[in-house]
Amino acid sequence: MRRSLAIILFLALCLPAPAALAQSAMRTEGDIASAHGAYEAEVPVNSQSEADRNGALARALGNVLGKLSGDRSAMTRPGVGQALRNAKDYVESYDYRQDQSTSATGAPSFRTLLVARFRADDVDGLVAALGLPVWPQPRPKPVVWLAIDDGSGPRLVSVQQSAAARPLLDRAIERGFRLGLPGGSAAEQALVGAIWRQDTAAVARASARYSPPMQLIGKLYRGQDGGWVADWVFVDAGKVLSNWSTREGDARRAMAGGADGAADALVKRYAKAGVAGAPGIYRVAVSGIYSADDYLRLAVALQGVPVVKAMVPVRASADRLELDLELMTGLPGFNRMLGTDAALAPVTPPAEDRGQPAGESRMAEYRMR
Repeated sequence: MRRSLAIILFLALCLPAPAALAQSAMRTEGDIASAHGAYEAEVPVNSQSEADRNGALARALGNVLGKLSGDRSAMTRPGVGQALRNAKDYVESYDYRQDQSTSATGAPSFRTLLVARFRADDVDGLVAALGLPVWPQPRPKPVVWLAIDDGSGPRLVSVQQSAAARPLLDRAIERGFRLGLPGGSAAEQALVGAIWRQDTAAVARASARYSPPMQLIGKLYRGQDGGWVADWVFVDAGKVLSNWSTREGDARRAMAGGADGAADALVKRYAKAGVAGAPGIYRVAVSGIYSADDYLRLAVALQGVPVVKAMVPVRASADRLELDLELMTGLPGFNRMLGTDAALAPVTPPAEDRGQPAGESRMAEYRMR
């Protein structure tokens, strides 16, 4: 009785009971998976108007870029903000759904979510053009060994108490990977002391039956200031990749910090750096400029490339125009952003595209289609 009561009290502390239970009833594990695929995202939206939808699509595409790269700061990288303005051009489909929750007073409230699905090939091209790191698929599913002490002693969170770990599991999905929980056998329950001591070797031995050999070890407890503290260690094949602590007034946020730290450690070890070239000013020579209309077509084409910050005409001849382009990436990234149907096409790829060091002139040849 006492143990059951302690678990119930802890769940009440961790989750706003009416809202969390209402949401759980509406969204099954399958629903969550379908809304959080690698190229899918769901974001709140005020209405179904076009203006609100476009803003929501931009946020959704930003979430997808974050998941694909694993980079929490993906939105702040050069060119990403500009690219998100054209998010609707990458959409495969979208729809809306409503979440219903109940406040502490029992009053129902509704929230509209836009669920967006983006074309994988186009998004992959955008990631490459922007030089974002790529976190390869399939991704590992580390096992979480989490012990929680709400004042009555530490207890292991296993599959049977998955509701208590929901903030942690959901945050991992938002970061583009999944976490698993142990089965909760008697032997695993007895491991709580090793988890609390952060004995990584003992936890790794107990986790040998699970695959892959990765463990997220955490302990969550009340801090001296009345808030919550979570201490974490992430282990990969017996090697400690990272350890960190999260301190929050809310237990759910402290718990979710474990997923962020694990994602950061995995990305640091396994993500592949994108190759888009260094930002700067590049000289491009464009042939096929015979009239003012051709120049306007060129200007419009360049203005539509998110990585172009500025363009300055430098020299003109009979059918050729040289410009200095200020780019947020190098010429490889610029070429990828042009696409196959652009009015402008490269004639000779820049040195970086050919695997050679870029020359001092940073010059490339293009032609108008």
